[in-house]
Amino acid sequence: MARICEITGKSSMRGNKVSHSNHKTKRVFSANLQTKKFFIPEENKEITIRVSAEGIRHINKNGVYATIKKAREKGYLSK
Repeated sequence: MARICEITGKSSMRGNKVSHSNHKTKRVFSANLQTKKFFIPEENKEITIRVSAEGIRHINKNGVYATIKKAREKGYLSK
């Protein structure tokens, strides 16, 4: 399973690890993903999604149903 947020679509990004001597080597910055359960009262069911910390803030601000509906429209979350 890919390490991608199902709400925002965030994934890992590449960059450099820089040592004290300024030597650069490639590394991966992973998204801050959490596995969370959310209850959707409109559909009367509970779903488990892999969501980033930013995605959790989106859900807290806009509500579970509205956020999941928008993620399904963008194609991040399957139905």
